Amino acid sequence: MDKAGVPNVFVTGYSGPPHGRDYERWREEFCRSTLRVDVQPGNSGNIECTLQVSLVGGLALAAPGGSSARFSRTRELLNDGYDDMCLLIATSGRVRIWHEGQSIELSESQMCLGDMSVLCGAHVSNEGESKSIRIPRSLLLTICPKAEDRMARVLGDQDPIREAIIRYHALATEVGPQTDAIGQHLIAQHMVDLIGLLLRTDADRTELANNRGHSAVRLDLMRAEAIANLSRGDLTIHSIAQKAGVSPRHAQRMFEQAGTTFTEFLLEQRLLLARRLLLDPRNRGRKVSDLAHSAGFVDISYFNRVFRRRFDATPSDIRRA
Repeated sequence: MDKAGVPNVFVTGYSGPPHGRDYERWREEFCRSTLRVDVQPGNSGNIECTLQVSLVGGLALAAPGGSSARFSRTRELLNDGYDDMCLLIATSGRVRIWHEGQSIELSESQMCLGDMSVLCGAHVSNEGESKSIRIPRSLLLTICPKAEDRMARVLGDQDPIREAIIRYHALATEVGPQTDAIGQHLIAQHMVDLIGLLLRTDADRTELANNRGHSAVRLDLMRAEAIANLSRGDLTIHSIAQKAGVSPRHAQRMFEQAGTTFTEFLLEQRLLLARRLLLDPRNRGRKVSDLAHSAGFVDISYFNRVFRRRFDATPSDIRRA
């Protein structure tokens, strides 16, 4: 098990027969202890599997791959009392899962909610690819008290919401582990809100999920789009809004309702990026102006001025520190 260069992101895998020191170590230290699942071969006598897991605000976002593996909650593991719920998402092809003896097949973009307190599991094969979201039971039941009624069903309706969940999974995996604790909590809450919408929450909670879920997710998507393109000097609210499917005026209003403007948000993120670049030992040989350009600043005089105002120090001071 290896950390992928950022906190709370793990990339792991195994290739070979289901025995031996390497297999047992991977099985015990990662699969059983971290993921709370056992692993056995899938379509062949060997295991061929890779797995990336991102931990964000109490959620575990997983993206398995490979041609042969079978992850399951066995009778032995059920003794640990672990009762999280898990939303499985078929991202391509066909994905097979089972839940209390029931076999379920998901087609592309279909989803299924499972209960980790019962016998259940999923296949990893070259027939299809999947992603998953492991959610604390109490967190999901808070927003969707009837979630347990939707267990082990193919969730193929609500196309816009399913698409939003898939996009938000990608966003949370990419930027979530690198945010602070408050940011991770908000990302996790937004994800659970979307899942609550997918599961058709009670009427008195649907409005809450809609208001906090859809608008908050759109705002997060715009923020993520901006952060991913900080080096572009021509980045504007128009391009960001277009990506999120809203008008520039509505996008600006969403930023303002969150307590800032798009311009202020963009400047703050560029300054934070510039500061990280200056503190990175790998950039010691690069000029301050080059780092400023990498953070999206076209005017170096302006960069020096706003940097000093924000951090009460010049870029050179920060680099020496």
